[in-house]
Amino acid sequence: MILSIVGYGHPTLRKKASPVNPDYPGLQKLIANMFETMYKAHGVGLAAPQVNESVRVFIIDSTPMVDEPEEGQEPETPVKKVFINARILSETGTEWGFNEGCLSIPEVREEVKRKDTIVIHYFDENFQEKTETYNGIVARIIQHEYDHIEGILFIDRISAFRRQLLKNRLLRIQKGDIRTGYPMKFANVTKVK
Repeated sequence: MILSIVGYGHPTLRKKASPVNPDYPGLQKLIANMFETMYKAHGVGLAAPQVNESVRVFIIDSTPMVDEPEEGQEPETPVKKVFINARILSETGTEWGFNEGCLSIPEVREEVKRKDTIVIHYFDENFQEKTETYNGIVARIIQHEYDHIEGILFIDRISAFRRQLLKNRLLRIQKGDIRTGYPMKFANVTKVK
């Protein structure tokens, strides 16, 4: 089932999400619906707070971001995963900028600087405990989604000057004055576009 994605200004996006346990009601259905919603919206990641569930669950599928390898290079393997109760243990390496966007803040893209390597501890969809290292674009996708379960948006990571320049666009999104190819909910208004 396609879920509505909450837009900028919705209070759920600013809450620090709560941990879930294996008997959380409807968890597997939530995860399946999140994947369906993410694919409908052409995203590469989606966090539960973005579908108005303030729990520490996010999903990623980096397939659309994997480039064809140059001659002599190993092909990059796409990563499709579920992260439950994740904790980033470390962020290291070179800080690099990338033009990020967010399904909850449509039509806004800004360069965000992040470290290129992370170590993350989490549970998968079967509640198997894992600690893994990621780098490059996959690390960035994870960092972006992890921010969502911490109540942080990518625009919080840009300068105050850039945020000021975006003020009118953000107000339009907050009011639901935006067109998307997926259903969205804006504070107290639901719009299907």
